[in-house]
Amino acid sequence: MLMPKRVKHRKQMKGRMKGSPQRGVNLAFGEFGLQAIECGWLDSKQIESARIALTRYIKRGGKTWIRIFPDKPLTSKPAETRMGKGKGAPDSWVCVVKPGRVLYEMEGVTEEVARAAFRLAAFKLPIATQFIARKESHED
Repeated sequence: MLMPKRVKHRKQMKGRMKGSPQRGVNLAFGEFGLQAIECGWLDSKQIESARIALTRYIKRGGKTWIRIFPDKPLTSKPAETRMGKGKGAPDSWVCVVKPGRVLYEMEGVTEEVARAAFRLAAFKLPIATQFIARKESHED
């Protein structure tokens, strides 16, 4: 699973997901992309399962990029533990996603294949997404 090698602080506060993303809203590497249209947390397991769905569908053709990384720790207390006694231990890692953020990119395949692969990947994610393609400007 994806997780940081080391972090400055072991535990983080929840935070709020309002506003628009500061970066990562345009296609930077590939021709096609999967873009989030609502906010949410993506778990490292969800990111990985969507990646597997993508690469299995394109059958090692083309190239894919993961544009997000889970760097926020989620904590949880053990089951059947009484209230109090501090915050729980770090349990899993999530990525905060805001509307407009590009999650995955792909190139080297046709648009139909990319659309179908991103559709399968979108089923694995808990947020609504849309397919985007690079706009080619042909000046004659």
